[in-house]
Amino acid sequence: MFRRSSTPIALRGSLARVFSMTLGATMAAGMIFMMQVPLLHQATSFEPVATTLGVGATTGIAWPSTGSAAVVIPALGVTRSLNDAVLPIASLTKMMTAYVTLQKYPLSPGQTGPCLTVNAPDVAYYRTIAAQGQSSAAVAVGERLCEDQLLAGLLIHSAGNFATMLANLSWGGTQAFVARMNDDARALGLTHTHYEDVSGIGSGSVSTALDQGELAATIMGYAVVRAIVIQPTVTLPVAGTLGTYTPFVGVDNVVGVKSGRTDAAGGCDVMAMSFRFDGRSELAYAVVLGARGGDLLGPAGNDALALAQSVVESQRSVEIPAGTVVGTIGWDNQRVDVVTETHVRLDYLTALHSVAEHVSVTPEWGPLSGRQVVGWLTIDAGSLLRVPLMVAHRLTPLTLLQRVA
Repeated sequence: MFRRSSTPIALRGSLARVFSMTLGATMAAGMIFMMQVPLLHQATSFEPVATTLGVGATTGIAWPSTGSAAVVIPALGVTRSLNDAVLPIASLTKMMTAYVTLQKYPLSPGQTGPCLTVNAPDVAYYRTIAAQGQSSAAVAVGERLCEDQLLAGLLIHSAGNFATMLANLSWGGTQAFVARMNDDARALGLTHTHYEDVSGIGSGSVSTALDQGELAATIMGYAVVRAIVIQPTVTLPVAGTLGTYTPFVGVDNVVGVKSGRTDAAGGCDVMAMSFRFDGRSELAYAVVLGARGGDLLGPAGNDALALAQSVVESQRSVEIPAGTVVGTIGWDNQRVDVVTETHVRLDYLTALHSVAEHVSVTPEWGPLSGRQVVGWLTIDAGSLLRVPLMVAHRLTPLTLLQRVA
């Protein structure tokens, strides 16, 4: 009779005990490890602060009660209008007369440009329109007038006979000149503008306030125009010293540009006002068409001044220092401030823009290093300003063991 050996049974028991001990040790080590490492699977949460960053409320634009109007600020991309109807524009027509002339004969301050000699038809035309009460400048046969003088008389004193002489000088007559005026209007994108004469005395020369604001900004791109329209008077060889018809030139930062009036058009004014914005000198253009009452120019000028001032005087500046707290980020009670990374200054016009603030913070899974960028503060005040947001100092999430303890 044979007896079975006890060795295999003992061996199997030993192996089972070793396996159990190894498994237990592995599970224990795993539990200890998991209790010590951070909870990387738990995303951070962001809690905004309940305070505002100090941006102001929107104010209103002082639109005129009659007629139509527009505000144009090229440097800020601003084009606003009210009742932007197609209307007669009277002597605002002469802005295009100046533009067409300068396209043919570019001129810089201090230059005279080409000249002409006044002839008998020029004198006869002056006497005709002067007798009709149109704006004009006296001339005499044999008088020599150059482009710079004709432009000054045209833009400062609104001399209608100078418009005709500029047409003769640059394009050989008014018919070809008017055709060029309309060609240039189309090229400039002034889609609601049409000219039938060089001075605007007839009611067929029409435009909108917004088109005229755009045209004013274009001609003010010429240094010679800026140098002319800021002057309150012009002195000519025969006519002598003549004053401007553009209201408020040299007052309240007004630097031109052109005004006009007829019974059909009412009072019209394109006013350029200088102002400081974000450390730069800029120009705002206020346009009024179809003003009524009094001498027509007075109401138009008053409306344009009020319109321009309501915009440029609505400027506000908000400074947001670096380190401004916008909220906190973290896990449960483990949180750190979220602050602006850089100092910024915001300049805006409350008459034109409401201001919207938005904070966007991206969730994080793991330790936050000091000064780590976690989001953006976006401010919309007509243009977008984005400010990086960072954590104020390092933050590490609690381990499981720390949370249990």
